Amino acid sequence: MTTQYWLVKSEPSAYAWADLVRDRRTAWTGVRNYAARLHLKTMQKGDEVFFYHSVESKSIVGLARVTKTFFPDPTAPGEDWAAVELTAVVALAQPVTLAQVKTDAKLQNIALVRQSRLSVMPLRPAEFAQIKQLGGI
Repeated sequence: MTTQYWLVKSEPSAYAWADLVRDRRTAWTGVRNYAARLHLKTMQKGDEVFFYHSVESKSIVGLARVTKTFFPDPTAPGEDWAAVELTAVVALAQPVTLAQVKTDAKLQNIALVRQSRLSVMPLRPAEFAQIKQLGGI
């Protein structure tokens, strides 16, 4: 199976990278967007996921991994919403800011720029590699 690459967004005041590091793993719940739900349902165990702090710092700050594929979101009883389990892997040596992403020619077409409100989005392998390089991992 081929590894897929993703980016998830969270407001640090709601759930920050430091929370994931402390918890080691978490159920990624609370996603209420149909496109993002489809992405969650596509995620496979072992897929790599960048963690993005939205609102305040607007930067990619860590790398996580999918450790459990989609299951019903327990925060949405009676609805067909999905969650996955993520495990913290490593913090980026240097956060990659939204401003950096917007000015990097290799990242001009990523969903973070094109669909800024989407909370779960796929990345192409080359985009993932570029962010890893920018982040020093």
